[in-house]
Amino acid sequence: PEENVVTLLNDHATNVDMAKYFEKWLSNNVDAGSTVFIYYSGHGAPNPKNGGAYLVPYDGDPSFIDQTGYSLKRMYEALGKLPAKEIVVALDSCFSGAGGRSVLAEGARPLVMNLENSFDVPKNVMVLAAASGSQISSTYKDKGHGLFTYYLLKGIKNEDIVNSDGSLKMDDLFGYLAPQVERIARKQYNNEQTPQLIRGK
Repeated sequence: PEENVVTLLNDHATNVDMAKYFEKWLSNNVDAGSTVFIYYSGHGAPNPKNGGAYLVPYDGDPSFIDQTGYSLKRMYEALGKLPAKEIVVALDSCFSGAGGRSVLAEGARPLVMNLENSFDVPKNVMVLAAASGSQISSTYKDKGHGLFTYYLLKGIKNEDIVNSDGSLKMDDLFGYLAPQVERIARKQYNNEQTPQLIRGK
């Protein structure tokens, strides 16, 4: 239903908007047994001082990422408090600061991040990440999407993956999109991009 969907774009995707919707709106709207789907496409950034990973909101500044970014740790802590049966987070972003969909404060060096061990993902959360911690997440210019998003959308519509009742297993979706993303990144961009499926513990 439309009242269950929130879209944050451009100047409506600020740090305050992210805090408001992840930390308050969701807790007011998610019931026990719900499924929550969060999709983020945009820049990520590392904090070179503590190795934290941040979403970069519309008003974010990589030079002051602690103050202006929205940390993945904070997001996962908010999601972990929800009574939802399952929460799927799709991140078409990267957090190394090495370019692509990742930004870095001027003068800082890119980091190798381990997204799986950087923070605790709550047990009812699954994260589909566009790339591993040291990689760049590519834009698929020919298709008008991020490379990861393009194959995520193709997988969701793929009759070979979607069950007859319309359901979809995350392992099947990931098994479809990961090799496609890796192949196109290598072939068209001479780049290593390895999507990750991270399950909460």
